[in-house]
Amino acid sequence: MEQLLRDALLFLSKNRTANRAAKRYGLRFGASRFVAGETIQTAIDAVRGLNKQGIVATLDHLGEFVFSEEEATESADFCIKTLDSIHQSGVRSNLSLKMTQLGLDISRDLCMSNMRRILDRASQYGNFVRIDMEDYAHNEITLDIFKELRREYGETVGTVIQAYLYRSEADIDDLNRFKPNLRLVKGAYKEPPEVAFPKKEDVDRNFIKIIEKHLLYGNYAAIATHDEHIIHHVKRFVKENHIPNSQFEFQMLYGIRVQLQQELAKEGYTMRVYVPYGNDWYGYFMRRLAERPANVGFVVKSMFKK
Repeated sequence: MEQLLRDALLFLSKNRTANRAAKRYGLRFGASRFVAGETIQTAIDAVRGLNKQGIVATLDHLGEFVFSEEEATESADFCIKTLDSIHQSGVRSNLSLKMTQLGLDISRDLCMSNMRRILDRASQYGNFVRIDMEDYAHNEITLDIFKELRREYGETVGTVIQAYLYRSEADIDDLNRFKPNLRLVKGAYKEPPEVAFPKKEDVDRNFIKIIEKHLLYGNYAAIATHDEHIIHHVKRFVKENHIPNSQFEFQMLYGIRVQLQQELAKEGYTMRVYVPYGNDWYGYFMRRLAERPANVGFVVKSMFKK
């Protein structure tokens, strides 16, 4: 039953008719729990509210299906406007983005041009940009581009490693020479068993392994999880290995486990919330309800759990 629900939600996430209907009705039916409005101002207001609770943020302008250079350029412009708004408002937030929104599937050169425009502005403000990891088909090129941009922009740019991929431990080892700021996640895309662990327990085990390895290398880790078992493990591990709180942060999604976010912030940990916004929210919302089968029930229950 759970798999049928997930498949149905993923199908709907790609249905353009449903997408158009959702935009017509706006952020109803629970979507506003996960998406901080359709405008940059509503997103900034949401971040300001988090900041008052001692929580920092990363903003992401949502977008789907970029098919032209003009659309990719417009998406990059929104990223720059987001950085401008963060700077002008004084809120504590950085920026997350997906390179397919910036034209990666159209042209690598187009994507690099847009990335450099964004990173130039982030450098100007002393802010940070996270390159989100997408599906396995984009994994290698994402890491290649990250390495190139890391050489050019240093600590202004970071990326993501997904624990459910077999290659992730080797990627942690390879990236260590760059001393990167990495967001470490379990991974939410549906991948074949040829490239990804199919069992949750194996993903969890690898997640802990790459977190520990990255921290012991002395690099900054953004540990993105709502899994309290993982969170408690990290707390114990950093104490036992004398790793300072300044070397890592916890990350969660906007609207999920709000009370836990507040508790971690009060305990003195850096707690960062991923805050998406924009009128192209439908696909993101449906995927939040259709993540890996082990998480579907948890995400649905989180809609009612404070």
